[in-house]
Amino acid sequence: MAEHGAHITAASGVDDQPSIFEVVAQDSLMTAVRPALQHVVKVLAESNPAHYGFFWRWFDEIFALLDLLLQQHYLSKTSASFSENFYGLKRIVTGDTHKLQRLASAGLPKKQLWKSIMFLVLLPYLKVKLEKLVSSLREEDEYSIHPPSSRWKQFYRAFLAAYPFVNMAWEGWFLVQQLRYILGKAQHHSPLLSLAGVRLGRLTVQDIQALEHKAAEASMMQQPARSISEKIKSTLKKAVGGVALSLSTGLSVGVFFLQFLEWWYSSENQETIKSLTALPTPPPPVHLDYNSDSPLLPKMKTVCPLCRKTRVNDTVLATSGYVFCYRCVFSYVRTHQACPITGYPTEVQHLIKLYSPDN
Repeated sequence: MAEHGAHITAASGVDDQPSIFEVVAQDSLMTAVRPALQHVVKVLAESNPAHYGFFWRWFDEIFALLDLLLQQHYLSKTSASFSENFYGLKRIVTGDTHKLQRLASAGLPKKQLWKSIMFLVLLPYLKVKLEKLVSSLREEDEYSIHPPSSRWKQFYRAFLAAYPFVNMAWEGWFLVQQLRYILGKAQHHSPLLSLAGVRLGRLTVQDIQALEHKAAEASMMQQPARSISEKIKSTLKKAVGGVALSLSTGLSVGVFFLQFLEWWYSSENQETIKSLTALPTPPPPVHLDYNSDSPLLPKMKTVCPLCRKTRVNDTVLATSGYVFCYRCVFSYVRTHQACPITGYPTEVQHLIKLYSPDN
């Protein structure tokens, strides 16, 4: 029975080809890291907007930069991304036979390395930005900011109508490739690996020994730089390597913490959580008294604090509770990602339309 089960998880065509469970696990690793870091930054930004608000506003760019350093370090040193190396996998150039395969310690060739970085870092960054753009356009369409006859509105309505089908085709492409990989009809579980010109394989004993030997040599060999340019290059190289090493060490430790959080908040564990965290309901927050002398707040409560006119299409910010005109607060939040009055980190999805009894 055990031998029969081993045939299910093992690859059928190539000896070093990982199972579908291994490749899906390494794919989901970085997918879990991003929202975890984003939640940490959000908590810090809400606790101290003046110091940490910058990291929340530019989280996508900062995460992409750190991810670039991390993936470039691993691809050039271990021939694998961070998550692939964590699960004992490596990237092999497509077409290389078993005898001609490079050791993992040699790193990927430059062509395959930069293709891999593009699909590992740049493509996810662009996808996140596209999803935020779609969400923003849907908000504008819902509240009809642009006139009905404008060409811009016709364009983005067509874009919003086509986006779900494009996204479905994109996800379907990946699903079909995974099914072909399970059935042994393809060497790649992801079409992005095929476009990068690589496939995944398991680390061999020779790879592990070479990686350990290379790490030992790097710690022992410290040749002094001869010229100023060489010193600068050496310092930059050490700095980038140190950042990448710190990220990899932190993520390696954080992976186990993330797995614990996934178990803790799983549906099977919800009853246990409720029993352990059954605390009395906290009292409502104490709101600040309305200060009519404040330069940010108008004297009349029906006036928008931004345009200083009677509010039109009343909209409240869920993060602070203040009410504005929708067009005023939408433009402000989209530009500054903060409440105009309190400075709390705010996104467009925190806008809530208010309806009066007359409406």
